[in-house]
Amino acid sequence: METSPDRITEQIGKYKSLDSMSTHDVLQAINAEDQLVALAVKEVIPQITQLVDRIYQRFSAGGRLFYLGAGTSGRMGVLDASEIPPTFGYPHDRVIGLIAGGDAAIRKAVEYAEDDREQGWKDLLAYDISTSDSVIGIASSGTTPYVVGAITAARSRAILTACITNNPQSALAEAAEHPITVVVGPEIVTGSTRMKGGTSQKLVLNMISTALMIRMGRVTGSQMVHMQLNNDKLVQRAIHMVMQHISVTSSEARALLAQHGSVHGVITHYKAKN
Repeated sequence: METSPDRITEQIGKYKSLDSMSTHDVLQAINAEDQLVALAVKEVIPQITQLVDRIYQRFSAGGRLFYLGAGTSGRMGVLDASEIPPTFGYPHDRVIGLIAGGDAAIRKAVEYAEDDREQGWKDLLAYDISTSDSVIGIASSGTTPYVVGAITAARSRAILTACITNNPQSALAEAAEHPITVVVGPEIVTGSTRMKGGTSQKLVLNMISTALMIRMGRVTGSQMVHMQLNNDKLVQRAIHMVMQHISVTSSEARALLAQHGSVHGVITHYKAKN
């Protein structure tokens, strides 16, 4: 599919002489553009709120959340999905990131994988997707066939669909039931949506997954009490959390964590005894 100069993400921005600017000036320009992203995300918080609430209805009943994208967009989805088990202690098969070209495309681009309109839906079918699940298509352009095709097929089968894109009135936004269009403007390097586009996707995905996990009870106060204790830093963090909640020494907290597996497990056991 050819790119269109009418798309915001393909338009030339205000910095037209990057190759003649100093390193400092280039970095200042990038930073100035990046500051616009959070403000653009703020504009779509109502749409994100509605989406999280609808995903929660399905997820709390056992449904799964799928992210689906190509290139940078696909990598953003895979990244967010991969953080759910260590941060919130959920199994890896509840939030799933799919990328055009398969896992090999996470590190190295797979030629033309994003141009197959049928493959996205086939990738979802491999997971026996159903109406209890939710799918978020991610594509800065809003035109990626791999993503548009999958979202169109999923919605036609009454599966909850959403999208994250950076171009208003795109094919993807029209295909999804819950479009989230973050208008960040032209990229500083024309068309390089790994920059502001990718940053906006990361921010929105952070909001969706974190809010969902909080709704699911995986956070107590501000603490991720279900985090996996798989390195020394996290064990020390967990020990400190336990000591904040119950009156025990550091060594006692460590022993309790080894016995119960998580901060939440320790706190639950303690409350049951007392």
